[in-house]
Amino acid sequence: MAGSTPASLSASAPAGGPAARKAQSFSPWQEAWRRFRRHRMALFSAFALGLILFGVLAGPLIWRVPINEIDFAAKLQGPSWAHPLGTDDLGQDLLSRLIYGGRISIAVGFAAMVVAIFFGVLVGAVAGMSSGRVDAALMWVTDLFLSLPQLPLLLLVIYLFREPVKGVMGVEGGAFVLIVAVIGGTRWMSAARLVRAQFLSLREKEFVEAARALGASRLRQVMQHILPNALGPVIVVATIDVAAAIIAESTLSFLGLGFPSDVPTWGSVLRDAKDYLDIAPHWALFPGSLIFITVLAINFIGDGLRDALDPRRVL
Repeated sequence: MAGSTPASLSASAPAGGPAARKAQSFSPWQEAWRRFRRHRMALFSAFALGLILFGVLAGPLIWRVPINEIDFAAKLQGPSWAHPLGTDDLGQDLLSRLIYGGRISIAVGFAAMVVAIFFGVLVGAVAGMSSGRVDAALMWVTDLFLSLPQLPLLLLVIYLFREPVKGVMGVEGGAFVLIVAVIGGTRWMSAARLVRAQFLSLREKEFVEAARALGASRLRQVMQHILPNALGPVIVVATIDVAAAIIAESTLSFLGLGFPSDVPTWGSVLRDAKDYLDIAPHWALFPGSLIFITVLAINFIGDGLRDALDPRRVL
């Protein structure tokens, strides 16, 4: 009818019109967050990891028991109101020691990840943008490091350089720098191979060819066009490296080659508990559980980031 309104027509208009498409459009990071939220285990793991980080960072402000306060009358006690996680063989409060140790273990994990990702991205980017001998040489070095057994290499390097580094930077600071450098220096290879593969693929894309035709320098091509598009897989590798670094630090501390004996970390607390498993199982249960939950949460977060940052995956 001539006098009718177009309400019925607008009601039957296709839902994919310009307005609807504009309302449904997301930026790349918004789309990644939407995908990540659909990964329930990753979302729950992020919440659990957030609680652990909050506990180790804010815990000393709430639980003010000194980490090295000795009380022989309370040694090897189980969880109680006075000591929620029990005590060790010297009567030291395990909750305060695990809070302090968690700050060190997690800090080592993230710092070693930064070192590994920095060198991995650097080596992979140079290899991916180069060709011929440079690429072959860098990949030969990468394969060489991949072929070396990690744990014996960690033990050898720490044994050789522990005393010189501690003499320069102090006992605790030197131990931290050495452990971070050694773990990060043996974890960069996977990031390097991944970044190289991404660069080899991306440098032939149309938008990079256009930038090259417009006179963009190689550094500008890398920083503005190639590297931002290669960060998705790198972020996933970074989460895996954090978990691996925490396990490596715990292993070194368990073997007595980590921090000094009076500095508690999750690994060193677990090492001290190994001779009391039959009479004080709580002493080993709590640090072991913290290591397990933290590493598991970080791995699930890595799975969620892998799915969220993969544009080919439809959730």
